[in-house]
Amino acid sequence: MTDIEALKLRGVKVAVVDDHEVVLEGLHSYMQRNGMKHVSLFVSAHDLLISVKSGTYFDVYIIDVELPDMEIGRLIDLLRNMQPQVKIIINTMHEELWVVRRMMEKEVDGVVYKSDNLEQLLKAIIEVTEGRTYFNPRFKRSQSSIQLRDNVLTKREMDVLNAIAKGLSTKEIAQELFISENTVETHRQNIFAKLKVHNVADLLVKAIRAGYIHPAGQ
Repeated sequence: MTDIEALKLRGVKVAVVDDHEVVLEGLHSYMQRNGMKHVSLFVSAHDLLISVKSGTYFDVYIIDVELPDMEIGRLIDLLRNMQPQVKIIINTMHEELWVVRRMMEKEVDGVVYKSDNLEQLLKAIIEVTEGRTYFNPRFKRSQSSIQLRDNVLTKREMDVLNAIAKGLSTKEIAQELFISENTVETHRQNIFAKLKVHNVADLLVKAIRAGYIHPAGQ
């Protein structure tokens, strides 16, 4: 890392959120060795939100994609509601397509895998604080592959698919999404046609393989 890059990092306020304390301590130690003076550690989304709600804002949030107390998309939404210009970097061991799709959907500022050299994380921090994005090359390849696929589901079709994965009926989906039952059925038919399936069981299997939904149905 150059002296200029080290200087850029020195004043950045960073929050690191990971439920594994060994990971937190390792990242904290590495960042300190590289001159970062303002690094706060959180073991849960709940602890982070308490800090932010009290008025402690950060320039960059580095978050594990799977926290035990909150789904990553909801945490991102809550942070953005409190701090609209928030910069979010995902630091994860998961490279599955459902992770790539979820991060694309939430338009995060960066993705770094835990298997990467830690210097990539520092580069990601510099890039996002300067208004750019930073994505692991493997993430970018998966992203490009998804974008090139035919018959990508629309946002509303994704909403219906996620509701189906939860086991909701047509009536329940209509109530949850504030649309008519006929509209739900139209979306359902489009989803089945795009994924080339004929029943819900096959739909869920294919949707998981394609990365549209989390294997746990979240």
